[in-house]
Amino acid sequence: MSASLIYDLAPVGSIVAWSDGTPRPPERFKKKLAAWQTHNSKGRLIRKEGPRTSGNYTSPPNFTLHEADFGGKNVILLRIHRTFGTDSNLAFKVLERPPAGSVRIFNRAGEAGELVHLAESREAAQAWLLSHGYPHAVLEEVSPNEVAADQVEGRTAA
Repeated sequence: MSASLIYDLAPVGSIVAWSDGTPRPPERFKKKLAAWQTHNSKGRLIRKEGPRTSGNYTSPPNFTLHEADFGGKNVILLRIHRTFGTDSNLAFKVLERPPAGSVRIFNRAGEAGELVHLAESREAAQAWLLSHGYPHAVLEEVSPNEVAADQVEGRTAA
C-alpha cells in the first residue's frame, strides 16, 4: 500500500508497518540491523496532517506513527514518532485497525490534535484521563462503518 493510501484510508489508531523491501539482516550484524530497522518497522497512526505552504513551497500531506516509548518505572523519557509524507517511496501495510466501540483520546481538539491513547470503552478512557491529566483532551468513539465512510466521503482527518 502506498503512503497516500494510508493517509486516505487508514483510521487514526491503526497499527501500520512500513518497509523498504530489503530482507532483514541477521541479529549478529548490529549496525546493519539498526539501519534496516529505520526503514522497516511499525507504529500506531496518531496524526494526519494536510499540506502546508511556506513561501513558494507546499509540502505534501503527511501522517505520523508512534513507534516506541523509552523510559523506566512508569516514566517515559523518550518517544519515537515517525512522520511520512504521502510522496514516500516506502511500502506500508495496515496490520490492525482500531476495534469498533473503542475510544480514541486526542490531546486537543482540531487538526493539531494527536492520538495519545486508544481505550477499550468510554469508561476506560475516562479512567485513563483521570490518571494521565490531559486538560484539553477530546474523546472520539470508533464507529463500525468508519472505514467505509472514509472511502466514500474522502475524509482525511480523524
